[in-house]
Amino acid sequence: MNPEKVVFGFFIVLACTLNFGFFLGEFHNIEHHHVFELFAAIVVSLIATVLKFGDRTQVGAVLLATSLVADLQLIAAAIVWGYGVHVVEGGLTPELVASIVSLSGGALLANATSVVLLVVETVMLRR
Repeated sequence: MNPEKVVFGFFIVLACTLNFGFFLGEFHNIEHHHVFELFAAIVVSLIATVLKFGDRTQVGAVLLATSLVADLQLIAAAIVWGYGVHVVEGGLTPELVASIVSLSGGALLANATSVVLLVVETVMLRR
């Protein structure tokens, strides 16, 4: 067993599950989406992205691309959250919460793609 591959797989799957935990719930209800879940999803997603650097394979390039998409979506969600809390007079409206959750849903799709690619790559490895 390769410990580097274990850590790599761990962070990819953890990024996906944390994002799923944030995404789950009513779209417009802020009580179903906690800011610290979003923060944890961003941090773990960034760690997973860093771990993908250096892989020179075609699958590695696609894994890096999906991770960068997830990072971009999650960071955009955090920016919208900050905008709603600190700029908009009415605070986090249901429309802003729906935008935040939609952005995290896009990141969830990118993370799920990474997990599927990781599983396919693992199955395709020859012993």
